[in-house]
Formats: sequence, structure tokens, C-alpha cells
Amino acid sequence: MSIPNDPVMLLSFVNVQLRDHYSSFNDFCKTNSLDKKLITDKLASIDYQYNETTNQFI
Repeated sequence: MSIPNDPVMLLSFVNVQLRDHYSSFNDFCKTNSLDKKLITDKLASIDYQYNETTNQFI
């Protein structure tokens, strides 16, 4: 799976995927063979962190 490089676009993409298709961020990364740390670091650069309760980056 190809993911957006821009952090804001990545935020939108990941949250839509989590909302519509996956029960957790781990499931999303594992299913799509994505580097969890790469995504979390990129989103942390714009002050977003994963919230397990809401299953989204906030």
C-alpha cells in the first residue's frame, strides 16, 4: 500500500482507513505491511498521536 508523504494528507488518509476498515492502528499497519514507527513519527511531527479509545490520531 502506498501512503501519502505529506503529514497532513497522511493524517487524513490514516484516520479514514481506521474509521472505515480497521479496528486498530496495529491491525492497519500489520495488514498493509506498513512501518508503524514511521507513521507515528511523521504524525507526531504535526502534534498528532494515536488514541486507542477513539481509534484515530488526535
